[in-house]
Amino acid sequence: MSLFNFKKIVGKILNQPTEDEEQDLVKLGDQLKNADLDYKFAQLFTHSGGIFNYCADEAEALQTLNKILKIEDVKSVFCWDHDLKNFLDVVNVPYTTELELFNDCALITCEYLIAFDGRIMLSHHNILHYHSSRLPSKIIIMANVSQIVTNLNDAMSKIKRDGNIRNLTSISGSNSKLDTPNKDNTKLFLLLLED
Repeated sequence: MSLFNFKKIVGKILNQPTEDEEQDLVKLGDQLKNADLDYKFAQLFTHSGGIFNYCADEAEALQTLNKILKIEDVKSVFCWDHDLKNFLDVVNVPYTTELELFNDCALITCEYLIAFDGRIMLSHHNILHYHSSRLPSKIIIMANVSQIVTNLNDAMSKIKRDGNIRNLTSISGSNSKLDTPNKDNTKLFLLLLED
């Protein structure tokens, strides 16, 4: 067995992305460098395993949310955002405002959507004091098109201007094992709304 094959096997056991997967993402990013930010983000987000849903308005977002919750057989949601709790009240799904072990889904907002690599930036405003690795295996994020930024530098500049944002982290689709190496079955859904 060659050293290359051995590294691939060990990488799969440890759920690490292979060099081919990382190069595919970089290649796709290069191909999309002149594309609109929203299109580029959507392509890279889905390429990394995220499930992208465009919603023209809140009514469509509510329908999409309801379908996801039914298809994924969600029993209990972690959701502390006041506006998002209203969505859950309408679809009649139980939720907690603190993260509990029995929560099988999280419904959260985000700070920014990073078009450069399809990642989603979170802070304490979105997930309280919890680390992203503690979130349930199904995560539904509701965001607006205006939250898409070109790259991490743009996001950090905006965060510095806003001030008082702590505990920054980022997540991406389930094919990227960079965020939560112990949870390789995480499903990440994005409901992207027009502003």
